[in-house]
Order: sequence, then C-alpha cells, then structure tokens
Amino acid sequence: MDGGFPGPQSGPMETFETLVRAEFAPKNTYLNTASTGLVPARTVAAMRAAVESVAAGQPADMFADVEAARASFARLAGVPANRVAAGASVAVYSGLIAASLPPGAEVLTAEADFSSVVTPFHVRGDLKVRSVPLERIAESVRPGTALVAVSAAQSADGRIADLEAIRDAARTHGARTYIDASQAAGWLPLRADAHDYVSSVAFKWLVCPRGVAFLVVPEDLGGLTPVFAGWVAGEAPWDSCYGPVEELAHSARRFDESPALFSYAGARRSLELVEELGVERVHAHDLALADRFRAGLLTLGRQPVEAPGSPIVSVPGLGHRQPELSRAGVEVSDRAGNLRAAFHLYNTAADVDRLLDVLSG
Repeated sequence: MDGGFPGPQSGPMETFETLVRAEFAPKNTYLNTASTGLVPARTVAAMRAAVESVAAGQPADMFADVEAARASFARLAGVPANRVAAGASVAVYSGLIAASLPPGAEVLTAEADFSSVVTPFHVRGDLKVRSVPLERIAESVRPGTALVAVSAAQSADGRIADLEAIRDAARTHGARTYIDASQAAGWLPLRADAHDYVSSVAFKWLVCPRGVAFLVVPEDLGGLTPVFAGWVAGEAPWDSCYGPVEELAHSARRFDESPALFSYAGARRSLELVEELGVERVHAHDLALADRFRAGLLTLGRQPVEAPGSPIVSVPGLGHRQPELSRAGVEVSDRAGNLRAAFHLYNTAADVDRLLDVLSG
C-alpha cells in the first residue's frame, strides 16, 4: 500500500504536502488531533521569539497578533472580524450565552455532548435543559425552545450534527442556535453566519497553542451581556484600565477575555498556515485517511461508530488498547471505552497502515 499522502502528488496537492512537511515532523504516529493538534514549526518559532522579547525587556506587540488571529479565524469562519471575540475557553463562551437567557428558558442539547458546551446551562439552575440523541436534535426543536446548543462534531465519536436542519428548525420556532465547532474548525468548511453563535477552541484542528478560542456572534451582538468584560473589552482598551469601562467595544471585542499573548503570538502563524493550505483541501485529505482506516477495520472484523464524513473514527470495545498502542508509538485516545483515532493534515496513509498493523497484532 502507498504510504504517502493520498490523492495526486502534483499541482495543488504537491504544494499541500510541501507546506505540511516544512512545518511538521512528528517522532511517532500521531493520530490524536481530537485531543490536541500538533503545532507547526512557524508557530514554535513565533512563540519562542515572543518569550525571548519579554525576557529581554523589549516585549513584542502581541496585541497585534491577537488582531491578526481574529481576522484569520473570521476569514475561515466566513464572517467579518467585528463579529469575532477572542478568548481562551469554550466553557466561558457557553457561560456567557447561558447568562443571557431569561429564567425558565428551554435549552435543547445533544445527549453526552462535550461538558464545556452544556454544563454552564445546567449550573444556572433556573433553565430547562432538555437532552435528546444527536440525530433527533432538529425534530426536537419546539415552540418555546429558546436555544439549541450542540457540537458540530461529537468529541466522543466524531458524529456530525445536521447543522442545516438544526438551523432551519430553530428558525421555524424562533430559537437561537449555538454551535461549538471545536472538533470541526480546521477540517470542516464553516458557515458561521448561518448560526447565532459559533465557538471553537483552536488547539485541536486549527493547530494552535492552548489558550486560544473564538466566539462568533451576530451583527447585533446577539443580546449578550458582557459579564466577563475587562479592560480589553473597551472601545479604547488602554483608556479603559481603571474603574468601570465607560464605553464597551462596538464589536464582538466587547466579549474578549484578556488574551494569553504568547499563545496568540503562535496562533497567528498557525491560522496563517491553515489558510494557506485551504480547509477544502484539508477536508479531502483528512476524510481520505479516515475512510482508509474504516475500510481496514472491516478487514479486521471491527465496525466503527457510524460517523460518515468525519475524520474522527471511534471503534467500540478497543479503548483498552490505548496504552499498548502508545507504547508502540501510536497515539490515539480512549473515549467512553472506544478507541478514537483522528486523522489530520500532517497524517499520511502510512500512519493509517501502522495503526491497522498494531491493531491486527
């Protein structure tokens, strides 16, 4: 079997491979992007330079990196930069949205969705949180539903939500939608403007350092109260350092958290790389590898969780083999008893075959 990149090896694909090989050189078979993405060489260099600038007493302008990262994510999400807030955590964004809901509001969620997406709605204590199977989200929206909160792709097994059907059902019943794209942004082309709120961490499929996350809000700012606002949420941040912020930013920046600047110094370069590669090409590359793995599993008599169109493949009953695989130099995850493999832009057909070889042993 060919152990290189899938697809043709000339033209755009050649450029894709050249870019990837210049940025990534893992020393193992790394198939765990759904947990943490690998960081490109350009990002490592940028973070090192930023840290050294502070050590030398000549700090680089890392706030410029925040704005460049915001603009880059906005382009990837297909929205203007003034609709993107920059922070560090999806849980904070979920909490921001939860805080905006009136007492008694109904929030519809998917069963066993990622805790950072759903927990803030539960801890409010005065909201009606209803959970249904992922496949039934759209049909379960009803009159009185205030918000549908769901991950675009499920962390545990890679199943993809029917975002179009969810959006249409929500509009029919006057509900807002909140989509966590943490397991999708970077490989799945985003249409953030189709939803009210879209959040995403960037340390997975967007290959950024930890400490970077984004929130897309509507043009009218979605009725959110900036309950976490600090000085960076001011229209003029450096004039907003003391006392209550007198004038909040007129854009989504009013929802910014004080940024982890070293992380954003790197994130700027990581997002730049994702834009250079192109999400459409990353999507095709990742799914080709996942399909190769699914086909190989069938030859081993194993049936993965049904998750068509996802680069995350979850295999029931094999989670216990994760430590063994790690010792063999193959990094995957054990999630809910299932073996979870995640295939991304730096992976090759040889990585797939290595995982299959170890599993067949």
